Amino acid sequence: MIQKITLKLLPAEAADETTIKKYIASSLQIKFSSIDGFQILKKSIDARGKIIFINLTLNAFIDAPSSSLVLGNELLAVSDFQFKNVEHSKKSVIIIGAGPAGIFAALMLLEKGIKPIILERGKDVRARRRDLAKLNKEGIINPESNYCFGEGGAGTYSDGKLYTRSNKRGDIDRILNLFIHFGAPKNIAYDAHPHIGTNKLPQIITAMHEQIKQCGGQVLFEKKVVDFILNNKKIDAVKTTNGDLFSADAYILATGHSARDIFELLHKKNILIEPKPFAMGVRIEHPQNLIDKIQYRCSIERDEYLPPASYSLVQQVNGRGVFSFCMCPGGIIAPAATNMGELVVNGWSPSKRNNSFANSGMVVQVEKIDAIKELRLAGFDSIETLENDPFIFMKFQQLIEQKAFEAGGGNFVAPAQRMLDFVDKKISSSLPKNSYLPGLNSVGLDSVLPPFIYNSLAEGFKAFGKKLKGYYTNEAVLVAVESRTSSPVRIPRNTDNLQHLQIQNLYPCAEGAGYAGGIVSAAMDGERVATQISNCF
Repeated sequence: MIQKITLKLLPAEAADETTIKKYIASSLQIKFSSIDGFQILKKSIDARGKIIFINLTLNAFIDAPSSSLVLGNELLAVSDFQFKNVEHSKKSVIIIGAGPAGIFAALMLLEKGIKPIILERGKDVRARRRDLAKLNKEGIINPESNYCFGEGGAGTYSDGKLYTRSNKRGDIDRILNLFIHFGAPKNIAYDAHPHIGTNKLPQIITAMHEQIKQCGGQVLFEKKVVDFILNNKKIDAVKTTNGDLFSADAYILATGHSARDIFELLHKKNILIEPKPFAMGVRIEHPQNLIDKIQYRCSIERDEYLPPASYSLVQQVNGRGVFSFCMCPGGIIAPAATNMGELVVNGWSPSKRNNSFANSGMVVQVEKIDAIKELRLAGFDSIETLENDPFIFMKFQQLIEQKAFEAGGGNFVAPAQRMLDFVDKKISSSLPKNSYLPGLNSVGLDSVLPPFIYNSLAEGFKAFGKKLKGYYTNEAVLVAVESRTSSPVRIPRNTDNLQHLQIQNLYPCAEGAGYAGGIVSAAMDGERVATQISNCF
């Protein structure tokens, strides 16, 4: 018999299999010996009261038959993914971009018996790692191989968070089970905020890549698409930098939020794109021990059975949203630009989240009127011209990133300021120890950020300090600029068949097209598009 129950345990109790079984026996009023095992379905932390509890929802196996194989606290179940050999398939799909949307679209196509051909502008995960080392240590950026471009996309070396609120976009459990199938830890299936970690995700991405190749699909690196060959409202082929032409029955565009050249190519080919509002701000870093004390109300160190604490904050400031974004407990701030002369920061955590800092994006929503005002002040076109410019948010994004690079002084050194100094508009006399490897330069961030962002953040920080006692402190450092929160452009598609509104066999997909945000939602959108293509075939 399988019985679903919920337990509320202390952290040490939730970490011990025997203790969990005792609580199951007590809850169900049965003998301890009747419990053959259990499978955790959901796990979350309740830190609202003086005593911190772990909430567990689980399946208890009572007098289970031998066919229910249980090991420790996890039911051994193999998900049934049927990847077909597609080497000689009559149908093929070109996928532009090897991020989560592209990879999961390819895996779904394998299940449908359709050959995927992935064209990735960047390098494979191993070669990509060397380019990231040069960026962090020497300030040398490869525009095609960085934190945004390369196998696995931006998420591979930018944390590996698997949390999403996008329940309606697809099957979240299927995505998590696919990750587990390719080597992710099983706890991602039940943790409230699942996370793989930047140190483990590359191997999983490589395993997916190998599966695609073993089934007859193709994954080609350093194949940057530079042209679409159009014929009668359809794509006949795509052209890459070295002049190669690739043709297929359908084309999935999954290039991510930073592929500005793709947006420009679409516009040049008179393929409709639209401006899309996004959010911009800074990345804030506190000592992890401080966040632990705030969230767990501990005087010295957090309980050894508790993970590094996180937070989620949101505040309305004069009708404008200020909110935390991509919070990384035990994390590191990284340079995420894609071009020289522009500075972007992002955050990531290793799987153990064992770094001594906690960082989070802290951003403000940007609307069209904001972008027009700042671009006009910078000497850009007339208001009328900007009003109809699909690149208005992209131009604003570039403008602020260039200011940040200049303020940092070059080599991806980032402009920074302590939190209280930021609010008081005072240049910090010193900056705290931090995780950002290229280095920080103390400047007044009001010289980088537009007033509407700067003032909104300042008021937001004061409000957050009232919500989390100790958060508002000069122990925290603000690093600019957090600007790649989502795509500044949308590539419109038909809500029914998911094709572009003008091009019949072009399928805009996931974050770069404005239809996802994060690894899981992008993966779900990739699967959704692949399924739609299969239905059309």
